[in-house]
Amino acid sequence: MKSAEEVLLVVDVQYDFMPGGALAVARGDEVVPVINRLAKAFSHVVLTQDWHPASHVSFATNHAGRAPFETIAMPYGEQVLWPPHCVQGSPGAALHRDLDVPHARLVVRKGHHERVDSYSAFVEADRATPTGLAGYLREVGAKRVWLAGLATDYCVAWSAIDARAAGFEASVIEDACRAIDLNGSLERAWSDMRAAGVARVRSDDVLRQG
Repeated sequence: MKSAEEVLLVVDVQYDFMPGGALAVARGDEVVPVINRLAKAFSHVVLTQDWHPASHVSFATNHAGRAPFETIAMPYGEQVLWPPHCVQGSPGAALHRDLDVPHARLVVRKGHHERVDSYSAFVEADRATPTGLAGYLREVGAKRVWLAGLATDYCVAWSAIDARAAGFEASVIEDACRAIDLNGSLERAWSDMRAAGVARVRSDDVLRQG
């Protein structure tokens, strides 16, 4: 069992990101059993949940004449327009029923501000609005964040890079994640994570370390 200084951060394992969901990640459901195995090795687990109001700025349906996956300019930068997903209280926003992490200590809900999107578990997309996760992790004495979940090239990558920026060691568990891979986004994400000092590991390596 890893010490409480090492935290498993499980990102957005929600129905709308599963095959058949509103913003499906191919083979996204395959991460669930891997995460369940990993979670047993961690005394400290944190979950995140995408949690948007129906009027959210990132939804293409809230911009007349716009289609999903187009981009628009927002005050905080370029914004990809997504199909409506993970609407607060909807079945699609629920965590996957087979996710077996009863000892998770915290659920961080992100993307609930109407006018700003949120990929990272640490900071909203305006790069100014904190979620409170960094403060929580410092309070409990965490040193390293291990990341799993969906999607590798968006919420996982942004969270890993922001974990490093907040002063934590960070490792992405590659086989416990799946990617959207939109226009080369996966390759770019791994490159950006490498540059930030994020380690790329496999679940077997994590479990062998105990």
